[in-house]
Amino acid sequence: MLVGVEAAHALAYRVVFPQASLRGAVLAATGHAYASRLPLVLAVGGAVAIVGLAAAVADVVRGGSVHELGAGAFAALPPLAFALQELLELSLHTGHVAWHAFATPTFLPGLALQLPFALLAFFVTRVLLRAAVKVARILTRDHRPVAAARVRYFCNRVASPLQPGCGSAAPRAPPLAVGI
Repeated sequence: MLVGVEAAHALAYRVVFPQASLRGAVLAATGHAYASRLPLVLAVGGAVAIVGLAAAVADVVRGGSVHELGAGAFAALPPLAFALQELLELSLHTGHVAWHAFATPTFLPGLALQLPFALLAFFVTRVLLRAAVKVARILTRDHRPVAAARVRYFCNRVASPLQPGCGSAAPRAPPLAVGI
């Protein structure tokens, strides 16, 4: 979600201010000095995502299940995060709550761009969680040696339960009476 919010944010500024010099001046005047730290923030977000996927694998290995967020969360959270980001950027830059951030020329295009990026995040998340479940299932497969598997197959399918080496034999009983 973080990558999508930031990508839509940057794209909105690029669309509204196509000239690089004007865009740079607007970004500087609206509190975007944090952009130099953005790679670090994205790296931390990526690390959190990797830890989350590892936790999902561990849950499935222990017999649990993975619960996916619904599409509604992916539709609501990115626009909310974008609106909060716009408000905080300008408020921290000016030193007071800058409600006029919602009236800037980049706000509505940036808000509209959140939905396609949210949809992409939804599908990427689904794919990653399904991959985590598959990895967990691979990790929990039966890893006995092949020879033991062959003996088990032989005992279950071919040999009689009384065959030596095929586990416990059934208790002995008198033969069945055959009627003449």
